[in-house]
Formats: sequence, structure tokens, C-alpha cells
Amino acid sequence: MIIDQDENITIITQENASVIELVKKIESLYPKFKNNNIIVNLNTIKPISLEQIIEFLRVSNQHRAAKHSFVIVNEGIDVDKTPEEIVIVPTLQEAYDIIEMEDMERDLGF
Repeated sequence: MIIDQDENITIITQENASVIELVKKIESLYPKFKNNNIIVNLNTIKPISLEQIIEFLRVSNQHRAAKHSFVIVNEGIDVDKTPEEIVIVPTLQEAYDIIEMEDMERDLGF
């Protein structure tokens, strides 16, 4: 797992760990980046299954409830088959765009 910081955004890139191991690491290190928006880059996993994406549901819901963005990046998943609570985009640029839009919505009180 590689963790990069870009202003108020933490980018977590999956390396060799399984998705379950990655989610456990994110949960254990969560206090370090709980006040940032989070991007989880899973583009190294192809193909990725719906079951693997659902592993992130608990941490995603927790983070979004705290009024922060949680975005998964993977170009190999069909977003129409994933739960609406999880935000998935195919590129890092789109993840940044989503975070920017969600920040504006929060600033406007939505």
C-alpha cells in the first residue's frame, strides 16, 4: 500500500495486498487520514469483482458520514452494478473532479 498526500486528499494505491488486506490496513490507519478526502487507486487489480468493491462499503460509509469524499479508482468495474453508496471512477483525474464537486456541495450545505 502506497500512501500519498496532496493537500487535503490522501491517495492510497494498492500494491500486492489482497483487497481484504488493503481494507484492513485502511481501517487500522484511518485515524491518520480521517480528516482528508480519500482516493483508493485500484487500477492494479484487473479484473476486480463486485465482492471486492463491496469490501470498501463500511469504510466508505463511515468516511462519507463524516462529510469527506471517498472515491475508488478502477477502470475495469461496471459502475452500474455497484452500490450507489460507493463512488467509483475510471481515472485519477475523475476522482479529483468528484472530490471538487462534493466539496462545493458541502460548502453550499447539501
